[in-house]
Amino acid sequence: MTRDKWHDACFETRAIHAGQDPDPTTGAVITPIYQTSTFVQEAVGVHKGYEYARTDNPTRTALQMALASLEGGAWSLAYASGLAATQNLFYLLAPGDHVLLSDDAYGGTYRLVARVIGRYGIDFGLVDMSDLDAVRAAIRPTTKLVWVETPTNPYLKVVDIRGVVDLLADHPARLVVDNTFASPYLQQPLAHGADFVLHSTTKYLGGHSDVVGGAVIGNNPEVFETLKFHQNAAGAVPSPFDCWLTLRGIKTLAVRMDRHSANARAVAGFLQQHEAVERVFYPGLPDHPGYEVAARQMRDFSGMVSFTTRSGYEAAAEVVGRTKVFQLAESLGGVESLIEHPGRMTHASVAGTGAEVEETLVRLSVGIEHEADLIADLRQALNAAVALAVPAD
Repeated sequence: MTRDKWHDACFETRAIHAGQDPDPTTGAVITPIYQTSTFVQEAVGVHKGYEYARTDNPTRTALQMALASLEGGAWSLAYASGLAATQNLFYLLAPGDHVLLSDDAYGGTYRLVARVIGRYGIDFGLVDMSDLDAVRAAIRPTTKLVWVETPTNPYLKVVDIRGVVDLLADHPARLVVDNTFASPYLQQPLAHGADFVLHSTTKYLGGHSDVVGGAVIGNNPEVFETLKFHQNAAGAVPSPFDCWLTLRGIKTLAVRMDRHSANARAVAGFLQQHEAVERVFYPGLPDHPGYEVAARQMRDFSGMVSFTTRSGYEAAAEVVGRTKVFQLAESLGGVESLIEHPGRMTHASVAGTGAEVEETLVRLSVGIEHEADLIADLRQALNAAVALAVPAD
């Protein structure tokens, strides 16, 4: 939990150097992959800071230092997946506690709360987190965690982080912000008063669709000790190679997010003009209801865009099945563009819960390809959807 010497440097510099000093043994510029399960001890209980790789590993330490620096936190803990990180935060709860969850949360988070955590006496409720009055009304005396995504998945609602912090000023509940869609380059929830930041590092932080991981970042030293115990005791830790891949991705985070955001802005503008599209959800559009809040708490608006088609599920299925540059796949945040149907893919687990998504909804993870190719690909797929809706003579 010591402060990294790069803490006063700009973000782009910290992304390359924080926690990643040259190897003291060889001078290697890149952090080594410490692919070992155990470490020799000089005597019983006397070691160089490492004894067993589930507990700690030097490559993981470098990643955790980098993540803490990028989010402006005192500490970070890395996990084998975003859901493993989520699970470790839920270990802070006890039977009878209440979790307040966004009504537009990632389907895997909802599934974990509703079908796993809920079996152990943890209660939960759903609320539109973009409506602060609704959040105020939904907070209970037993609420211990308020779980925010901003922008949300998949409708890209924007939540006023500082507004929620103010609501909790006299309440013991802790605020968790899932910052996966924004990345620490675009948004830093701890600076707005959040207690914890959560990431699926699989997404923008890794950035290349080649690694699965998660992380929690915070400032409270007592909670760090508790979560560190949980990390070791439950054991869902990332491998050294996974940590190394994530570190490699972080180095280019800033330049990638600039390109993701620019491309998404162009794609969203195009979608607004196409006759097959009914609504476009992108916080960077001035008519988005969360635009002003997003502009205040984000550097840019990221690379996620969702939209609904005018002609029902068949049109949405036609679009996701016809794109070529946009590849049909779950996940997001990689350099390549992806397209999916949330209702039948990433959010199938919320069907019938009141938090289900529309059958006409399509979600895009806009990559860093040339915007002209991305728009041309979407145009041909949407034109096919229009033709599908036109009755034959």
